[in-house]
Amino acid sequence: MVCGGFTCSKNALCSLNVVYMLVGLLLIGVAAWGKGFGIVSSIHIIGGVIAVGVFLLLIAIVGLVGALNHHQVMLFFYMVILFLVFLFQFGVSCSCLAMNREQQEKLLNATWGMMGNGTRGALEKQLDCCGLFNTTASQAQFVSEVQSCIAPCKRTKKCYTCGGLMLQHSAEALQILGGVGLFFSFTEILGVWLAVRYRNQKDPRANPSAFL
Repeated sequence: MVCGGFTCSKNALCSLNVVYMLVGLLLIGVAAWGKGFGIVSSIHIIGGVIAVGVFLLLIAIVGLVGALNHHQVMLFFYMVILFLVFLFQFGVSCSCLAMNREQQEKLLNATWGMMGNGTRGALEKQLDCCGLFNTTASQAQFVSEVQSCIAPCKRTKKCYTCGGLMLQHSAEALQILGGVGLFFSFTEILGVWLAVRYRNQKDPRANPSAFL
């Protein structure tokens, strides 16, 4: 049987939805790993990727059930929603890859300024660092932060800036999220095409008069 047949289209769509479920779990896992480094949790793009991962996981389950039962209504909503997910995931992935160091620094500075002293201290202790950025513009603030720092590295007087550490981790998370999301977003177009094709095929086991 050629791959244009009913059974082959069904198996291909089911397999693709299993892949979507794995991709959704992967996106959630990587984004959660990025959130574990404190400042990355303030970047709204990371939250967007988690939302995409959860939504992709749910729609993959709907597509899998619809493919197994050849359910016309579920397949219709599946291909419409999957196309919307493609548009959103493509945009979020491009944003992750396009965010440069200067934009990340602005986000870090804005978030650091909104943090309370207790939150800053806990973050410095967790990452074993002191202060955000040691720049000319923020020299006075940086000195004040170092004096009040309670990180273990202060005893050895070999502390890194928290901004440098968080930029490193956030850059890694954004690159991984953007690359994975962008690559698999194009497979969603394949999923839409398979759903349209499979939905319009006749189930050989069904009553011919019941086919619309």
